[in-house]
Amino acid sequence: MTLTFMANRNEESSTIQKHDSHQSPIDTDEEEKHFRKVINAFLYYKTLARNRIRRAFYSYGRLSATHRRLVPNYETHLAQSLKCIDRNDALIQQILNGCEHLFNNYSIISNSNDINQSSTEQDSLSPPSGVTLMDMDKVKTTIKQFVRDWSEDGRQERLICYVPIIEEVKRRFPVTSTTDNDVSAVQILVPGAGLGRLSWEFARLGYTCQGNEVSLYMLIASHFILNKCSQVNAHTIHPWILNFCNNVSNDDQLRAVQFPDVNTASLPVNSRFSMSAGDFLQIYNDPNDWDCITTCFFIDTAHNIIEYVERLWTILKPGGVWINFGPLLYHFEDIPNEESFELSYTDLRSVILSCGFQIENEKLPIRAGYIKNDRSMLHYEYDCVFFVAVKPRQ
Repeated sequence: MTLTFMANRNEESSTIQKHDSHQSPIDTDEEEKHFRKVINAFLYYKTLARNRIRRAFYSYGRLSATHRRLVPNYETHLAQSLKCIDRNDALIQQILNGCEHLFNNYSIISNSNDINQSSTEQDSLSPPSGVTLMDMDKVKTTIKQFVRDWSEDGRQERLICYVPIIEEVKRRFPVTSTTDNDVSAVQILVPGAGLGRLSWEFARLGYTCQGNEVSLYMLIASHFILNKCSQVNAHTIHPWILNFCNNVSNDDQLRAVQFPDVNTASLPVNSRFSMSAGDFLQIYNDPNDWDCITTCFFIDTAHNIIEYVERLWTILKPGGVWINFGPLLYHFEDIPNEESFELSYTDLRSVILSCGFQIENEKLPIRAGYIKNDRSMLHYEYDCVFFVAVKPRQ
């Protein structure tokens, strides 16, 4: 099933449209259950976060009086942390309010009894049915994704990861002011679009662009940023508030980040920009359909990466360009009961060439982070590969 919403401020509301007329009632029920589970996970964030602070209060209270006197401001820090959690939760409520009609015939029915309980009562609540720790990790990652895609703090990551892709697209499909070179005729697909910044940048330049994202967590957040934010830096989050390790100072844990760093409503009036939700392999099947496909931190999300390469070959037009940036952190490699086939980059490169692609540009390694906290004492970075593969015209 394909679900699509237009990132368009001229519409009163944006909905994700269903394009599969053969969907069974069972599929519809499962889809609605998943939607509600995602909503419940967002709503449970405040309880989960407050429980973590409560643990810290408890641990502090267990210290001897002598040890507590050595860190007299610790309880004040935890009290400030609770306020930051409340601000994050207020933002989540805004995000969810903005997606009330995101799916046709779906509405958000929250448990008002839980939400309206006092903080002490709410802290004792168990996770909603079906919501796992992995789901809560996805909520926390989505909050941090605002930093990478839509804040000044994420500019360096975007400079390393997005700018080489954008510059390569501009070189291959030049943006000029002449009427005989209308880049809106160039169709760009961005699988694994996350919160949509790279896709938005292509639309800003005038290209026709569609972002694709399988995560409903990311899709709900991208709908908010692309359709409901109208002022620069109008929103504040505390992305590192639950990071209790590797902090140089308490202020680093409390640190606020403003977003968006640009006016997301500033796209050209006639821009052609959309986001689709669903599995890349299930949605994109039409041969010779796209002029350019850009994959940034995406190809390692495959169960079988060879299937991705073959599909990219199929849906690109002759002469089309595939631009990739990222590592090979295969997402399903250590998940029980999930199929996962991993290749080294050398073997993957051989597969790409065997499918018929010509690699015209290749750079590695390129050191890059992903949602990196610059003030943390611990940093994860990848040695990424950047390549440009072309599907020959004949």
